[in-house]
Amino acid sequence: MMLKNNQLYYFTLTIIVMIMGVISRKIDGVPTFIGDGLYACMIYFGMRILFVNSNTKKAAILALLFCFVIELQQLYRADWILAIRNTTLGHYVLGQGFLWSDLCFYTFGIAIAFAIDLRSLNRN
Repeated sequence: MMLKNNQLYYFTLTIIVMIMGVISRKIDGVPTFIGDGLYACMIYFGMRILFVNSNTKKAAILALLFCFVIELQQLYRADWILAIRNTTLGHYVLGQGFLWSDLCFYTFGIAIAFAIDLRSLNRN
């Protein structure tokens, strides 16, 4: 029963962060790096859903790798993937253009999610 509770907890966090990320893109004046950090938090909590029994460091590393791969794939500019990126969902998932700074924001977002996770685990 504990496993399902943990997965529900991480699923809830993932949805909350996802909503915050979408809202951050809709509000004028919110810097785009906020959304990048929230995207990385969402990926971290998603990894915790998938690997709920693994340690937090593994989830952080997997989330960081995932985010870096998504960012690096933006260097690939074939017509078919550009068409996917031009859709709303494709833009949210795959992004638009490679930026070195995004790698820093992803790292920062995952560090925040990791810290939140450790704090919540230490309370239990």
